[in-house]
Amino acid sequence: MVSIPLPVIAVNFKTYPQATGAKAVLLAKACEKASEEFGVSAVVAPQVSDLYRVSQEVNIPVFSQHMDPGDPGRFTGHVLGETLLESGCSGTLLNHSENRMQLADIEASVRKAEKLDLYTIVCTNNPQVSVAAASIGPSAVAVEPPELIGTGISVSQAQPEVISGTVEKIRAVNPDVVILCGAGISNGDDVLAASKLGSQGVLLASAVAKSDKPEEVLADLMRPLA
Repeated sequence: MVSIPLPVIAVNFKTYPQATGAKAVLLAKACEKASEEFGVSAVVAPQVSDLYRVSQEVNIPVFSQHMDPGDPGRFTGHVLGETLLESGCSGTLLNHSENRMQLADIEASVRKAEKLDLYTIVCTNNPQVSVAAASIGPSAVAVEPPELIGTGISVSQAQPEVISGTVEKIRAVNPDVVILCGAGISNGDDVLAASKLGSQGVLLASAVAKSDKPEEVLADLMRPLA
């Protein structure tokens, strides 16, 4: 399986117009440049339609925003692991709050990803769901309270107990899984606070993907971890 050095800044491009098509490539290159400058790992997750073009232009891990379980064949409209590999992906997000999955499908996708050597980040919304996800054995769990996503109000500042509680509960069932946090992360102070609470990295979107100056935002995010 692909190994991603920690700590890591994972940027979800969502479907923002500022991070679509040719702009997705430019944003990914900005992430790559910041990663090289500060020595902090960066992961980018563009839309499925942009995966191939982005993966051809950068040397940092490119993730899909979603992957379905199943094998090639009769799965119209699904995103299958084999096609992600062909697109140059290193891994995938699963169960993002904007694309929820059933637990059985999460597990099936994680098992499929393991066979394909794809890294998996399972998104969760609270400590209890995080424990269930961690017990499946993904590469990483990213806890993101959905009410804070896109608000600019950081989970590490507004709900620190979510991170510390998640870390404690996850470690009781899985000592090895990587623990990330997300929702409202927008600056270096948020990242530093998350790190002190036990998070090994962050998953964020709008602060970078919607910024007119993503290079400056990335520098602010990565500087505390350098």
